[in-house]
Amino acid sequence: MNRTPADRPDHPSATDRFNEDAATFTVSGGGEAPDLEAGVAAIRNVVKTLPVRPGVYRMQDSRGEVLYVGKARALKNRVTNYTQVSRLSKRLQRMVAQTRSMTIVTTHTEAEALLLEAQLIKRFRPPYNVLLRDDKSFPFILLREDHAYPRVQKHRGARRAKGQYFGPFASAGSVTRTLNALQKLFLLRSCSDGFFNNRSRPCLLYQIRRCSGPCVGRIEPDAYAELVEDAKNFLAGKSTGVQGRLSKQMAEAAERQDYELAAVYRDRLRALTYIQGTQTVHAEGLGDADIFALAAKGGSMCIQAFFIRGGQNWGHRAFFPSHTADVPEEEVLSSFLIQFYEDMPPPRRILVDRDVAETELVAEALSEKAGRKVLIERPQRGDRRKLIEQASRNAVEALDRHHAESTTQTKLLRELADAFELPDMPKRIEVYDNSHIMGTAATGAMIVAGPQGFAKNSYRKFNIKKAATDDDFAMMKEVLERRFNRLEKDDPDRSSGEWPDLILIDGGRGQLNAVLEIMEDAGVHDVPVVGVAKGPHHGREGREVFHLPNGRELTFPVNAPLLFYLQRLRDEAHRFAIGTHRAKRAKNLTTSTLDEVPGIGPTRKRALLMHFGTARAVKGAALEDLEKAPGISRATARQVYDYFHPGG
Repeated sequence: MNRTPADRPDHPSATDRFNEDAATFTVSGGGEAPDLEAGVAAIRNVVKTLPVRPGVYRMQDSRGEVLYVGKARALKNRVTNYTQVSRLSKRLQRMVAQTRSMTIVTTHTEAEALLLEAQLIKRFRPPYNVLLRDDKSFPFILLREDHAYPRVQKHRGARRAKGQYFGPFASAGSVTRTLNALQKLFLLRSCSDGFFNNRSRPCLLYQIRRCSGPCVGRIEPDAYAELVEDAKNFLAGKSTGVQGRLSKQMAEAAERQDYELAAVYRDRLRALTYIQGTQTVHAEGLGDADIFALAAKGGSMCIQAFFIRGGQNWGHRAFFPSHTADVPEEEVLSSFLIQFYEDMPPPRRILVDRDVAETELVAEALSEKAGRKVLIERPQRGDRRKLIEQASRNAVEALDRHHAESTTQTKLLRELADAFELPDMPKRIEVYDNSHIMGTAATGAMIVAGPQGFAKNSYRKFNIKKAATDDDFAMMKEVLERRFNRLEKDDPDRSSGEWPDLILIDGGRGQLNAVLEIMEDAGVHDVPVVGVAKGPHHGREGREVFHLPNGRELTFPVNAPLLFYLQRLRDEAHRFAIGTHRAKRAKNLTTSTLDEVPGIGPTRKRALLMHFGTARAVKGAALEDLEKAPGISRATARQVYDYFHPGG
């Protein structure tokens, strides 16, 4: 998601709504170490200049790193509370002791401040705020309407395409299952416009009765429009009318003894029944709603979410917010809701299992974001209460599973620390791999893992720029030099948690020695590096050999859990590297030397290729021939010619 500058949300009238320039104050303080008196002094200096109006404040340490983001109905009153140390919790006292400066942004209303607070929390990930860790975008079903024959497809990300969006779905798998059933039920096309326009006969989907064949005229436009309307009604929760119409059409076809057509209607009814049968949460009459229940145990919290759209269950997901220690449950749920809907449209109704801190304010902020009324309710009886109880049971079970998995993960990491002679259990493991084909489209990849599993938001990819792309050693050198040069520049005192506790590389003793030399040249002497080489049988059943810097070589029993874990880390790095390489290779296939010519955009590039056929022909064309190309002016022709013939 593209972000605007940190202090204002992504809104067309942001400059009018948020008085940033007139309301930003930064007061510097001294000292690197936590100092409660220095922190209070810095905050008091800010309080002197604060207005009594709504806004958002940021606590920052001596390096300018954001410690905490908060909102206030009256900034002066709220920030003053941080100077009354005896009334603060130990957690907030630690935060104040680290605070050396503040940034303030005023807003018109407290609801606007709440929305801005959520955006800044997602941007800065402060260590003293409750954080929604799993903030990846949710998949939707998109019914595109920019074509005479609308298509149905899976969609994730910014909603720019013209059409109707149905969702969110809990996972890509739930979207895929629903799309497969929709194809059987409504026979809507799923192909791209380019594929559609170039068909001369029906594709396989038509043969297996998952498409009505509009590309070759096997269905009239009006009949296809009826299918589209039925699909909209179904996705909006109006499945009863669709089911009745299909039953009637099947009976009529059977009476006419058109048994083949009757079988088609029968299969479509079965698809409808399948979708309805997968609704493990029965929410008829609820319309559009999200259900949230919170469970807490052993210092951790889980929030279980169910997504109901049109009275249909579109899946559920468990979230495990971080930085929740000493934070009341109602505040955790309130912060979670605002962050959850920061980049997703809220439904008309939100059901919760407990009171939410500042319920009315949260509802007002979400209503402002949605452009309509949003209700937050805590059901006490009836079917909605049963839904809440089901979500609560799922939250408790998910938290128990999370604890069990975390315990297993912690045990594995302790075993890993013992095996590789690490000083402590690693909190951040970085695994590196390279991928290329005969030196082309060379890429490097880094994945990150730790106590919570794979940290996919920390993955990095590297386009190889300098190294000879058929030299794996040189490629690894470039990747690591770029990685650690950036770390040394951005975090020289290693306080951000971005420095690895262990590096794994895919390779044997030679690769390990090369990496150790690279690390030595970069001035990094205390990060353990281990090489992972495949065993004699080359495969998951083979015994990988682990090369340590001190010359030792380790192998583990083929059924050892630690071996499986290390293989999983290596395989994930390999998967990510291959995926990055394929994406780069696919991009290279669609580029040409014309992309490098200044002033040649997509339209002129297309005109030149349509006229000459290939980029090579354009490169070799005479100036007179370039001037004859449709849509190419004399000035443009001269520009293209001079680029490919710098000597004249």
